[in-house]
Amino acid sequence: MGKTTKKLSFWVRRRSHIPVLVIGTLVVLLLFFNEETSFKLNMEYQTRINDLHQAIELNEDSAAYYRARREAIENGKADLEHIAREQFHMQRPTEDVFIIKD
Repeated sequence: MGKTTKKLSFWVRRRSHIPVLVIGTLVVLLLFFNEETSFKLNMEYQTRINDLHQAIELNEDSAAYYRARREAIENGKADLEHIAREQFHMQRPTEDVFIIKD
């Protein structure tokens, strides 16, 4: 090997970290500034996902309440009568009914 080849080989070995740094910098820039995969958009999407999960949990609780109420109406005549009296403001002769309006 000639002197020039040795110097070139030595220079390449000493500067081998530069391509790694350039590629790493490009990856980081793409993560933060690319439209489709930006860090900001991902944070917004994650916030929206969390909000939707909370809404789903709230609706599942409401659905369970109304499901239980429907089953009580279908299975018990007393419950059906109670709900009908409540809905149409009817009372039995021995009952007192209080209507609260906001």
